[in-house]
Amino acid sequence: MPLKIVQNFDASFTLQPQAQESLFKLLTSEAFLNQICQQLQCEKVEFTELLFQPVPYSLTTTKGMPVEFEKYHESDEYAIINVPPNFMFTAKIFKPSRLCAVYQKFGNG
Repeated sequence: MPLKIVQNFDASFTLQPQAQESLFKLLTSEAFLNQICQQLQCEKVEFTELLFQPVPYSLTTTKGMPVEFEKYHESDEYAIINVPPNFMFTAKIFKPSRLCAVYQKFGNG
């Protein structure tokens, strides 16, 4: 069965202000930041407040993300994480069903 390449995928989304505020609080909680630091083996991370919806592989999106986010994927100074599903549920975000968040890393050891 051949792979079907998606030509266009609309990755745009808008979060309600209350949902965004709730999600940002979860993504910047001390416990979650410490967990990310532990996984990335760095001293500190900061949430950049950049979110994106993962996209299907296509000729223009070969990394599974909108092209404007690839610079973060290619940089050692940033980490892209999947937003935990329970965070999405707690913040009452159901569309899009998945999001990724960009964090800046400090003090890589």
